[in-house]
Amino acid sequence: MTHHVRARRRGFTLVEVLIALAILAVIVVLAYRAMAALADGESRLAAETARWTTLDAVFVRLEADLRAAVPRAVRHGAAREPAFVADVDAGGNALFTLTRAGSEFDDEPGRAGQRVSYAARDGTLSIAYWPALDNVAGAVPVTYPLLAGVAQFHVGYLTSDGRYIAQWPVLGEPDVPRAVRIELLLADGVHVERWFALQ
Repeated sequence: MTHHVRARRRGFTLVEVLIALAILAVIVVLAYRAMAALADGESRLAAETARWTTLDAVFVRLEADLRAAVPRAVRHGAAREPAFVADVDAGGNALFTLTRAGSEFDDEPGRAGQRVSYAARDGTLSIAYWPALDNVAGAVPVTYPLLAGVAQFHVGYLTSDGRYIAQWPVLGEPDVPRAVRIELLLADGVHVERWFALQ
């Protein structure tokens, strides 16, 4: 009696190949999700970095202008305006105008200073520059946006008795406040507060 023993071929069965493909598919899906999460995290981090860099630049500009504030009143036509004027608009946002020492631009060394204004309107914090310190009646400043997505812009001005108030000038106080407290509430709920000593 002869038995024919079939020699088993070396290789994988169909079931083994299918199991290997299923494991490979799971690994590919996990790797894809990990890479997508990494790319998403990187883009969120880049956006957050850009946002805080912009906020930092805004506060650097605010600080530079506030620290350069000088007690020089200005004229608009026949009207006279104090060196530092601050108020609150109908929406509860602060707006202030000041005379700063020197020019914003180095190419005009003959100017004795500059009139600058900050205000938040329609969700954007803006800066405005007047053509000169003393202007003709009807002169209009040039306005530039600084920061979008501003929900609230509050500014407090330090009096000699240690209180922060929302309007300036005040009778019995110097032309320029001693310090300024700025609060920004952004549209996404982030609250940023900075304090600047001026004198």
